[in-house]
Amino acid sequence: MSAMTFACARPMVLNTASATKRTNARTTARGATNGAALSARRGSFGANALSKSANGATFANARAARVRGAVTITAAHRPDADAEDAGKGQRVMIIGGDGYCGWATALHLSKRGYAVSIVDNLCRRSMDDQLGFNSLSPIKGIHERVRKWKEVSGRDIDLFVGDVCDYEFLGAAFKKFAPTACVHFGEQRSAPYSMMDRTRAVFTQTNNVMGTINVLYAIKEFAPECHCIKLGTMGEYGTPNIDIEEGYITITHNGRTDTLPYPKQGGSFYHLSKCHDSANMLFCTKAWGIRTTDLNQGVVYGLSTDETDMHPDLVNRLDYDAVFGTALNRFCIQAAVGHPMTVYGKGGQTRGFLNIRDTVRCIQIACDNPAPPGEMKIYNQFTEQFSVNELAAMITEAGKKVGLNPEVITVPNPRTEMEEHYYNAKNSKLQDLGLEPIAMRGEFLEGLLKQIITYKDRVDQRLILPGVNWKESASVAEVIAK
Repeated sequence: MSAMTFACARPMVLNTASATKRTNARTTARGATNGAALSARRGSFGANALSKSANGATFANARAARVRGAVTITAAHRPDADAEDAGKGQRVMIIGGDGYCGWATALHLSKRGYAVSIVDNLCRRSMDDQLGFNSLSPIKGIHERVRKWKEVSGRDIDLFVGDVCDYEFLGAAFKKFAPTACVHFGEQRSAPYSMMDRTRAVFTQTNNVMGTINVLYAIKEFAPECHCIKLGTMGEYGTPNIDIEEGYITITHNGRTDTLPYPKQGGSFYHLSKCHDSANMLFCTKAWGIRTTDLNQGVVYGLSTDETDMHPDLVNRLDYDAVFGTALNRFCIQAAVGHPMTVYGKGGQTRGFLNIRDTVRCIQIACDNPAPPGEMKIYNQFTEQFSVNELAAMITEAGKKVGLNPEVITVPNPRTEMEEHYYNAKNSKLQDLGLEPIAMRGEFLEGLLKQIITYKDRVDQRLILPGVNWKESASVAEVIAK
């Protein structure tokens, strides 16, 4: 979820005592992170709040121009996208900025001159403590991370530590930072976690759906021109036996034609929470005339970006366990430590994938291309499609080139899903705006395996095999009884 630190004239503490009124379900899932206190750094945003945009207009005038329908300069037409002042005039709040995608995005934008704040309640870290997991890479605490970024880059990131499901906290963060864009990563993002038991299923739905509604209300009440960019998932679509369009599909039925949201078929309580988010966003966009973009992201892989490589203390997290670890990252780690790659079932499950470096580029493109008021843009955020068997074959080939001898085994599929199916998803919109995809093959996979080998002594092989079965999900009491 979220966190909050901002520059202010003197230290400030945010009272979130109301968070103690959470239900037992939320308390169980969150641990002690609810009601986290706000810590603040010294400084001031006063002069920067109305800093000049790249075309010389004040930020307020630039926003007004967008409202009037002025043409936005897209990343495809921005040779300066990597310039140190590329984001001048934009203030981006990154909810969930301590997480895998959020941390890399925060540094990427900050390096390019966007004013960045991180909002996070650090519950992803507490989930590791609850379940006995750990990141393969040794990550520092969020305060130490932010301090180190200031030291190596000379740039501030404002940190707000608290829960977006606490509206009092979230409203205070919005009023203090005054974002022009809000990137919402701050959700429980694991399908297996959501299927572990009833308590975690309820937590996932409550946390994700209620948190997103709070973000939408905060935009409406405190920053009505703020552009909401939410990370959805390609898993919302399921695996239909027709092509997957980018968010909307035009249908002719009984002689009448309409363009409608593409049908959703979430395959877990996590995926279903994302479906609910998308429906709520579309409703609020139309009802309140706000700006929203839904990024249906594929499976993200990789460890490094240019910014996280600037110092060991900035390293990103990399999950390898069967609950939070994504397929390709898990396979690479299994190969590196000599554990057979575990293919679920027949291995024909096909998904969209993208490099973490492409993820941060996509977010920058979305920030630079806000939706018009009252419109929700939807992009399918992935660059390549592979089946699980194809992933295992590619990693086997790359592993041999770096001195490994990867093996593949088939294990019973713990998920309720189709193991062989048609899959063809469209993904042209972000590339039309300037995204230049990074290919997964060859030298990249070899480099990723070499990176992972340096951390292989941190791997607990007991965490690799699947431990969450979709059909056996039950109440906590029943799980304990077993």
